[in-house]
Amino acid sequence: MGSQHRFRFGAIASQAPSGEEWASLARRVEELGYSTLLLPDTLGRTLPPIPALAAAAAATTSLRVGTYVLANDFHHPVQVARDAAALDFLSGGRFELGIGAGRDSGGEEYRILGLPFESGGSRVRRLEESLGILRGLFAGETVSFSGRHYQVEGAEVFPAPVQQPGPPILVAGRGRRMLSLAARFADVVALGLPPESSKEEAKERVELLRQEAGDRFERLELNLNVMAIVPKGQETSGPHVQLLRWLGLSLDELIAARSVSLLMGDADSMAERLVRLREELGISYLAVANFYIEQFAPVVEALSGR
Repeated sequence: MGSQHRFRFGAIASQAPSGEEWASLARRVEELGYSTLLLPDTLGRTLPPIPALAAAAAATTSLRVGTYVLANDFHHPVQVARDAAALDFLSGGRFELGIGAGRDSGGEEYRILGLPFESGGSRVRRLEESLGILRGLFAGETVSFSGRHYQVEGAEVFPAPVQQPGPPILVAGRGRRMLSLAARFADVVALGLPPESSKEEAKERVELLRQEAGDRFERLELNLNVMAIVPKGQETSGPHVQLLRWLGLSLDELIAARSVSLLMGDADSMAERLVRLREELGISYLAVANFYIEQFAPVVEALSGR
């Protein structure tokens, strides 16, 4: 299958003890050669994405910043477009907008906001309307739209984003409806696979995306969140242990499942596995949690520019 895209690596972070330490983390991510600092969107103990990413962009010179991912129902698309365009403008064209239909387990956050937690189908339909509005606004159009979920009259963004026709849009999903949506609107598709998903399961999702995208598939950049990084000799220690415990999983379970989001061994073997993953599935953009960034840095260096 292969991919025309070079490798990129993102670091996912959600909080810091202080503003200066957040800026220091952003600078360290940049120094280590990562492409992007990514921030989730929750109502829990995470930094609000837009102000935090603006601060990270101000503290760095080449690091891209992105949401991973905004919950569409929590943000009106016109305001999202304005924030995204402004952050792209202020960062010199370094912003990436990740957006999705919201987690199936996110009912509590909807209750906090006083919003009805509707079916996945309803949330996807709202996201579809939102993506259409975003694309029009990023392209410099004056958007008027009357849909089932959004009514917009004469909306524009100012200032215009540096990147044209707008900041890259990442859409996360794994089901047919979400992958169909991503195939039409996204520049980057995050394969929202459970940690225990095998390469064969990932291949099925990629093939479904290919069918939905048609000629557009070759332009899509495919992203995967690497859940467990286990250097040789550290099988029973290291950041992955606590993360997997929190997820209710074990390393043995991931190994038995032949998890596509598990990397083990030395830096060379991890790099070789990612090269094969790109050749077989077209996945070239890998995201890792910030507590992995130091131990994963040799892999980033080995695949830089490839």
